[in-house]
Amino acid sequence: MESISTDICVIGGGSGGLSVAAGAAQMGARVVLFEGGRMGGDCLNSGCVPSKALLAAAKAAHHAHGNQAMGITGAAPAVDFAAVKRHVAKVIATIAPHDSVERFTGLGVRVIEEHASFAGPRLVRSASFEVRAKYFVIATGSTAAVPPIPGLDSVPYHTNETIFEDSDKPAHLAIIGGGPIGIEMAQAHARLGCRVTVIEAFTILGRDDPDAAAILKSRLVDEGVEMIEGVGVKAVSGSAGAILLKLADGREISASTLLVAAGRRPSIEGLGLEEAGIRSRPSGIVTDRRLRTNDKRVFAIGDVAGRAQFTHIAGYHAGIVIRNMLFRLPARIDDSLTPWVTYTDPEMAHVGLGESAATEVWGKANIRVQTAPLSGNDRAIAERRTEGMVKVVAHRNGRILGATILAPQAGEMILAWSLAIASRRKIASMAGTIAPYPTFGDASKRAAGQFFTEALFSQRTRRIVRLLLKL
Repeated sequence: MESISTDICVIGGGSGGLSVAAGAAQMGARVVLFEGGRMGGDCLNSGCVPSKALLAAAKAAHHAHGNQAMGITGAAPAVDFAAVKRHVAKVIATIAPHDSVERFTGLGVRVIEEHASFAGPRLVRSASFEVRAKYFVIATGSTAAVPPIPGLDSVPYHTNETIFEDSDKPAHLAIIGGGPIGIEMAQAHARLGCRVTVIEAFTILGRDDPDAAAILKSRLVDEGVEMIEGVGVKAVSGSAGAILLKLADGREISASTLLVAAGRRPSIEGLGLEEAGIRSRPSGIVTDRRLRTNDKRVFAIGDVAGRAQFTHIAGYHAGIVIRNMLFRLPARIDDSLTPWVTYTDPEMAHVGLGESAATEVWGKANIRVQTAPLSGNDRAIAERRTEGMVKVVAHRNGRILGATILAPQAGEMILAWSLAIASRRKIASMAGTIAPYPTFGDASKRAAGQFFTEALFSQRTRRIVRLLLKL
């Protein structure tokens, strides 16, 4: 077994681990990176990249019909499902070199393609190597959570880790889980010609603004997605091509294909955390706001740290730990800055506090909520895409607390609100911004401007204006 002494040892070659390794190596640190699976992790191979590629194909199929209201009609698209999956694979292959062993070796990172675990405090071992380092970064991500449904372990099913590699078109896709992954896959498969049923034991898109979620759910129902919420799956049985789901209310759903999209769990098994004395819980490794574990020389980032499970958060975490390790700066995370997007069509994006969370923190009397429906946005009207909204939550003193957007390009639009919240701007800054016309972004300015409507057009203002005009 080869022994290595280095500055930083990273366990996990997903987006967070790769960001730390690349950044630290280019700044002069000696870095060892362990990855026993595929470089790029979940995001590249079974998450963000393949799902967006599949959604793009589904969007192309959907819009091939044209728009009769605009005088454009088209024929139903001919969907070659296997070719769609080849498109997904090609997208992954195109991006993969950026995350490859060769690229990181070229950056000066020692990449070891083996699984690694702690063998003691600040000591990591794999099958062939033993590494001691000044700092360790655990970036092993998460994996699909599989609920304990009777019979599920005896039937074939997909998770996000397998569905993108299946070239067979489902006749009827049943999805357990109505979160972002489940809903994105529901719309994508429905647009590609599959019958789709989503089953959610609680509330579909329960983490999102209920007004925006209701509009989106209505859109998906119109596209043919069957949605069952508030009812759990009691048992599963059957075989490939003939899956039977028994629901808690007595209903039975027959499907050809099953996708389990019931959340994620941190990948902490086999890490030897107990050997290193590192504390963890079911949600992930315990860290402070500097992302340090109870061993201050060991950091945990991304999904495995038990916080928001997004690729961009893993990248954000990477920047925090690099500042702590290389520059000894007490950089801390701020969870209020976390934006997220559900990449349906329209997209649903959010940042900051929602209305209910803001009310809990500040009290109802201190919260102002402004909503601008896309039915009043000229660009949305021109494109006949008025099924959306911009909702802004602000403190009564004008400080922006959060924003939710449901619009065709909501993921792009949310950036302005992310910047405003990160820089602690008041809502007047958005209301006073010049927005190009006509754009969907103008709805953000409109929502912000509504904060001042009541005062601006009040009787008091009218009296002041009349008085000034007499001078």
